Amino acid sequence: MPSPSPVPIAIRDRISSVVNTKKITMAMKLVAAAKVRRAQDAVVATRPFSETLQSVFGGLINRMGGDTADIPLLTQREVSKITIAVITGDRGLCGGYNSFMIKKAEARYKELEAAGLEVDFVLIGKKGIKYFDKRPKYKVRATFECGQNPSSKEALLISEELLNTYLSGETDTIELLYTKFVSLIASAPSVRTLVPFSASDITEKGDEVFSLTSSAGDFEVERKAIDAAEPQEFPNDMIFEQDPVQIVNSILPLYLNGQILRTLQESVASELAARMQSMQSASDNAKALEKDLSMQYNRARQAAVTQEILEIVSGAMAVE
Repeated sequence: MPSPSPVPIAIRDRISSVVNTKKITMAMKLVAAAKVRRAQDAVVATRPFSETLQSVFGGLINRMGGDTADIPLLTQREVSKITIAVITGDRGLCGGYNSFMIKKAEARYKELEAAGLEVDFVLIGKKGIKYFDKRPKYKVRATFECGQNPSSKEALLISEELLNTYLSGETDTIELLYTKFVSLIASAPSVRTLVPFSASDITEKGDEVFSLTSSAGDFEVERKAIDAAEPQEFPNDMIFEQDPVQIVNSILPLYLNGQILRTLQESVASELAARMQSMQSASDNAKALEKDLSMQYNRARQAAVTQEILEIVSGAMAVE
């Protein structure tokens, strides 16, 4: 009796492989979704501290009459040197998340350099570190690795490096490139001036929090705008143990640390959302490939059976 055709067996093995791949990509999508929820909870947990800090800062600025000349972190300088802090991910499998941010960092570097400014990088994330490490033409001041669960300790190390760089006069402005988490299918690479601060931005700028929800079995993101905290009112006869200027100088590093932590959380959430979409696309492609291979398998098996029948009939006719 003829041996079974190797073609259907090879296709069947490939179908099995595709099915297993689809299971893995779907599992990776669900893991990323769970981590997005964790990032969401971390953002919500830091809100009370941020609101209190903003309220106290606003009250102190009002008490000082808006005079910030003696506060280095609120004083604009003539810009000749710029440091760019770039946040990328530590892992791949997240579509164009890392490559898009790296390209944006390169474009910003070249733009500032063409304007006659001295530029260097502070890199946060393994992907950015690995990329720029292979290109020595870019000046790198410091590097930091950041996992998928950013902590205040990691943010503190970064903020201390940036503060020391600015206060020592080694740079005149620090820009931050990070990815703002908009939704599961969209993220916005953003550039912002981190230092020096703007007193009006700190006191008047609101915030947003995001929450991951599920509707009809699909994940969705809801964003909620939060108004700026009202400045705290200090009575005119209140006596401060320290001068309000010293208190503000002590508050601003805490504010910077909070901003770094928040942008790390936003970037991680964006990376995880990009990974969710990438894994969903991989699962959809695997499903389509499984369907096509099943059709090929059925056709090949039918052709093999037809061939065997023809051989049997031909043998029977030859015997007659």
